[in-house]
Amino acid sequence: MVPRYTRPAMAAIWAPENRFRIWFEIEALAAEGMARLGAIPEEAARTIREKGAPALAAISQADLDRIDEIERETRHDVIAFLTWLAGHIGPDSRFVHLGMTSSDVLDTCLSVQLTQAADLLLADLDEVLAALKARAIEHKHTLTIGRSHGIHAEPTSFGIKLAGHYAEFARNRTRLEQARAEVAVCAISGAVGTFAHVDPRVEEFVAGRLGLAVEPVSTQVIPRDRHAAFFCTLGVIASAVERLATEVRHLQRSEVREAEEFFHPGQKGSSAMPHKRNPVLSENLTGLARIVRSAVVPALENVTLWHERDISHSSVERAIAPDATVTLDFALARLAGMMAKLTVYPERMAANLESLGGVVHSGEVLLALAKAGILREDAYRIVQRNAMATWQKLGTPEGRSFRANLDADPEVAGRVPAAVLDEAMDARLHLRQIDAIFDRVFGPEGKAAGGE
Repeated sequence: MVPRYTRPAMAAIWAPENRFRIWFEIEALAAEGMARLGAIPEEAARTIREKGAPALAAISQADLDRIDEIERETRHDVIAFLTWLAGHIGPDSRFVHLGMTSSDVLDTCLSVQLTQAADLLLADLDEVLAALKARAIEHKHTLTIGRSHGIHAEPTSFGIKLAGHYAEFARNRTRLEQARAEVAVCAISGAVGTFAHVDPRVEEFVAGRLGLAVEPVSTQVIPRDRHAAFFCTLGVIASAVERLATEVRHLQRSEVREAEEFFHPGQKGSSAMPHKRNPVLSENLTGLARIVRSAVVPALENVTLWHERDISHSSVERAIAPDATVTLDFALARLAGMMAKLTVYPERMAANLESLGGVVHSGEVLLALAKAGILREDAYRIVQRNAMATWQKLGTPEGRSFRANLDADPEVAGRVPAAVLDEAMDARLHLRQIDAIFDRVFGPEGKAAGGE
């Protein structure tokens, strides 16, 4: 985890203190579940809780160093922790971890940590959605040019652009909820997952207290298809972040200048060129998205383990779990702030929309000519001929607007009323269904929002 891109709440989830507290909670709950079944004395379970909980609540750097010291000798992290814990619990520590295997603790802990991380990410997504909704409604009727292949296509609104991103992030929120549910499982099944030395009811008790479901067949480890689905979901969310960031980067280009990141007082864009206002946030988000997506392939490869278990997945997850969640947490927070403060230039959007002499209205003119009785094939030929004449001579002394070329075309003059062409070249005509779009995305609130 790089401190520059790390927020405290997410970092705390992956801190050793939190990990060891979860490990203890799993062990304590397992002991309590066994005591309820009469497998161990109830007094022993109480002692484990009463003596262990304060030790974990007050765990210090010295304690962490001691656990690391034990691990250097045992070469086993769970045994190192249990050895340290036994020193605080005393004789009743013999009932800790009874019938369990390390994966019961490690995998269930990872499930808890991933659900904790997912909860933070869901809150982050809510912030992104709130910012996109507010800006989409604000710019519901802000005309701009739509682009396909990077080329001017037809008019749209900046609000529709943002509504599309809002809908994508709403889908991603649903995906993350599903991924959270899939990874929120508990395994307390012992060696090779047969429950030979621990009652399945103990697993059910621990799972219930931790807010997890039970893994039907754990084979000693929780199957990694669950985790693969989780990290794939993070990768999809990261791609949504990059798609929006890329849109901002394009709109901020000097030749476009339709929108740009907020430029803070005192901010500097270049050490050599004082005029620079660079899209540094959206470029940063593009890079961060790559980091999150880099976890996807290793997570998929972790699905294939040998027989009932191996630990080839372990080293991978120790890296990708904190890195992917920490990075995405930071990226979503940055994206929400960037979109809330995004500077939008409606006048520049309008100027760009008409910068090609009106050829972007060719689709509406095509329909107008067809409605006026001209065969569609002929109408297409007429419109394309005049659009190309406008395009090729744009900016030259002999250049004419698309409308002027149409008015001078003998196949149009006298056949299509001027009022029909006027309407066809009104960019607002392209927003005739905007209420329906906003109603689909935001419900009645979106349909009622915004004015002409």
